[in-house]
This record gives sequence, structure tokens and C-alpha cells, in this order.
Amino acid sequence: MFHYIKYVLFHILIIPQILGFILGGDWLYLGFVFAVGTIVIGDLLLGDDDSIPQYKNDWILSLQLYSSLIFIVAINFVLVWSISSSDPLGFGTMIHSLTGYDALAARETNTIAGLIIGTLGCGLLTSVVGTIVGHELTHRTWDPVAMVIGRWLLAFSWDAGFAIEHVYGHHAYVGSIDDPATAPRGRNVYYHIIASTIKGNISAAKLEAERLAKKRQHLLSYNNRYIRGLLMSVSLEVAAYILAGWEGVLIFTASALIAKAFLEIVNFMEHYGIVRDPKTPVQPYHSWNTNKRVSSWATFNLTRHSHHHAEGDVPFHKLKPYKDAPMMVNGYLTTIFLTLIPPIWNAIMIPKVLEWDRKYASEGELILAEEANKRSGLSGFQTTASLA
Repeated sequence: MFHYIKYVLFHILIIPQILGFILGGDWLYLGFVFAVGTIVIGDLLLGDDDSIPQYKNDWILSLQLYSSLIFIVAINFVLVWSISSSDPLGFGTMIHSLTGYDALAARETNTIAGLIIGTLGCGLLTSVVGTIVGHELTHRTWDPVAMVIGRWLLAFSWDAGFAIEHVYGHHAYVGSIDDPATAPRGRNVYYHIIASTIKGNISAAKLEAERLAKKRQHLLSYNNRYIRGLLMSVSLEVAAYILAGWEGVLIFTASALIAKAFLEIVNFMEHYGIVRDPKTPVQPYHSWNTNKRVSSWATFNLTRHSHHHAEGDVPFHKLKPYKDAPMMVNGYLTTIFLTLIPPIWNAIMIPKVLEWDRKYASEGELILAEEANKRSGLSGFQTTASLA
């Protein structure tokens, strides 16, 4: 039973975020601080989860995934409510009648700094509840319910096109120069967020255009999943405007862009510096992996990325830990924070990437690695390239 329950961690992370917006004032910091503290400290103290349990009731796990749609609506609603000049859906009044706590008065004590951190927390949890679960569900291309829910989850970060580019583009081109999500050696994370976002959307639109052309369907029609995805996000922006005017649109958009940035940071650290000949099959060593316990529970085993890329159709609960795969620095959030300081990131990752070359790269990949080292612009890579 424990192996079913452990994945409710992401539900637990949401509670302080919602509670913080209700309590207002300095409590706005609660959601972000709790999520970061729980995951980072948990990974440091609790070690790895290498278990491979056998599940007999897969529907329980699917229900946990589907429930994410309810929770992502909830956290984004309280975000928009927190900046509204009215009481959308009578939420504050309802809280007062149920608990006696004057949430509307507490909302008046909100500060700009508190709202910024609250929005950051909402963006982080939107990436966990929305993007990560949306990623899992949109890989289930045979399940129309999963696809619909997954695309709506991704719409909260303006990224429904991810369901196209990631499944049909990234998984085919991972580790190659044709993959927008694979960060080449020497790239910093801030450039990657922008470059991968732009190129990923271009790739999604192109892949969808090719699909429609094969089916002889019109590009500008309801059949275009990329356009439908954009319209899904537009509808959420309209809802934010109805609830809280342009302030609601601003804060919802900020949260969505933060969530999208978190996705691209994760892409950055999952594949940084790894090379692959696109003509060869994807192997477990073409992704950075981690088995940190709390990160695994909070992300539905997204951490087991090496197996995920080796077999993209395998559901999260059947992914194996692959302890001999190339390993990240630590758990997901810890690694995310390290990427944000490029000098520290380079100091850690240059030796790890060069070790990857020695331990995993094929003869052909060693040639690609040498070329990547020369292009990197970092002396640690280029010195190695000059000695080759």
C-alpha cells in the first residue's frame, strides 16, 4: 500500500500553497518555502529510492494523475483570487463562513514581495502538478482521456505544444544538435530557457503541419492540435481576466511562464552536454538520471529519466532506477538551483561530462563530443579537445 501512497506527496505540497494565499500577508511565502524545503532537505536526508514494486491496481495510480487537474485549477484560482479587487466565486466569504477567518481582510495585508514569492511558488507547483503529470499523460497516446487531461495540464504553462514536440520530436532527436531540449556543452541555463522555448514551439508547429499534410487536412483548422493547445491557454487567460481583470491576467501569465521556465531548466539538466548520433537508438546513458527518494515521489519517477528515454511508452510506475546510468549532482530541485549559478554549474558538470565521454560514449559519439568541446567556449572542454 505504501508504494501507492508515496505519490500523494505532490498533493501534500499543494496544501501549504493554498493555505498561504488564504492566510495572506507573510503567509504567502509558505508554499514556496515548504515545497523547496521538503524536496531539497528530503533528498539530502533520505537517500535513494531503488525499489521496483509490482502494482496490481494501476487505476489507483491513474486516478492520482487525473486528480492533478483539480489541484492545478485550485492553486491557480487562489493565485488569481489573491490579487482580485472583488471576491471571485465568493471564495473569501465562504472561508469566513466555514472557519471564522476573515480571508478578505487578510488579503489586504498582501505585499508585493509576498505576491512575487507566492507567484514563484505557484509556478513551481504548476510545473510539478501540471507539467510533470501532463508529460506522463501525453505519452499515453493510446488513451484519449489521458491525452485530454494531459494537454489541459500543460495549457496552464502555455505549453500544450509540448505534447507534440516532446513525444514526437525530443524522444527521436535527444542528444543530437536537432533537439531543442538538449543543451550543448557550454550553454548557460538562461539562454537555454529562451532558445528551447522558441525552437520547441517551432518544432511542435512543424511536426503538426507535417501530420496534417499526410492526412490531407487543412493547417488552419480544428484538427491542428498545436493551435488548439494555444487556444486552451488563451481560454485560461480569459478566465483569469473574468476573475480579476488585467491584474489576474498578469499574475496568471507570470506563474505560467515560471512553470515553463522550470520545465526548460529540467530539460537543461537532464541532457546537458550529452551527445548522440541521431541514426543510433537512444540508450539509457543518453540522459542524466537520479534516484533521490523525495524527488522521485514528488515527480512520479520523472527522475528515472534514463529508462524513460530508453522506453518512452513505459508508464512511470514501471520505470527502473538504472543505478549504473549517468547520475545528476543530486535531486531535482537541488540540481535546478545549481544550474542557476553558471560558474558553479560548470565547475561541477565539466568533469562529469568528460567522465561521461570516457565511460559511456561510443567511438562515433567521441568524435561528436570532441566537436562539442571545441564549440563550447569553455576552457575546461576546449583544453580537453586540444589534447585529443
